[in-house]
Amino acid sequence: MNQENEANRNPFVNGALKLYVLLAYLFVFAPILASFVFSFNSDRFPSIPLGDFSTEWYRAVAADPLVWEGLRNTLLVGVVVGVISTALGFGAAYTDYRYHFMGKQVYLALALLPPTIPVVIMGLAMLAFLSRVNLSGDALAVIIAHVVICAPFAMAVIRLRLSQMDPSLEPAAWNLGASEWAAMRHVVIPFCRPAILGALFVTMAVSFDEFAIAWFVSGLNETLPVKVLGFLQGQVRECPIFCV
Repeated sequence: MNQENEANRNPFVNGALKLYVLLAYLFVFAPILASFVFSFNSDRFPSIPLGDFSTEWYRAVAADPLVWEGLRNTLLVGVVVGVISTALGFGAAYTDYRYHFMGKQVYLALALLPPTIPVVIMGLAMLAFLSRVNLSGDALAVIIAHVVICAPFAMAVIRLRLSQMDPSLEPAAWNLGASEWAAMRHVVIPFCRPAILGALFVTMAVSFDEFAIAWFVSGLNETLPVKVLGFLQGQVRECPIFCV
């Protein structure tokens, strides 16, 4: 405690911590910032020195119907996946928080397993399964595959929040006459609301960013990352790496 107070009183320590956080954010966002700068470059490929300032690439993207179709698919899939994954993650986290049963460790291991599986293996497995039930190549296939990947993230976020909840709150609500559903609605969910919103945004971001599994199962209903990957592959075929 004394060390914390001393650190708070030391302006050098505070300045060093702020500088460290600033450098960490700069390191994380530097590639995005570089991509943003190069997007106004008139040259086709990123190169230094930069060419003339141009918005040509933004106009080309805005005029491409495939980009808008991919964006529509991505937003649709992301919203649906976020809602379903958050609901499933909340149920799984609450089950872990409230109940004690045989095989609970196995339950947790299986619930948190999908993100640890290599995406290529997961994509092939989802393709094989969804092909058997005649769903491969549909937008629903992408939603199912992304829910499998995203639900563990929602569970982890909400489970962390539930671990901070006083275990006596729900029994107190029951003793005051609330039903289990009323206690869930008025006690548990309000307490978990920040984590629920965080899980929703995290799962939407993971779904938006994920392209490997979507590439296997999307068929013609490609999301925007899959379409971007196709555009990049087309550029590589047009201009090999050794071309000048």
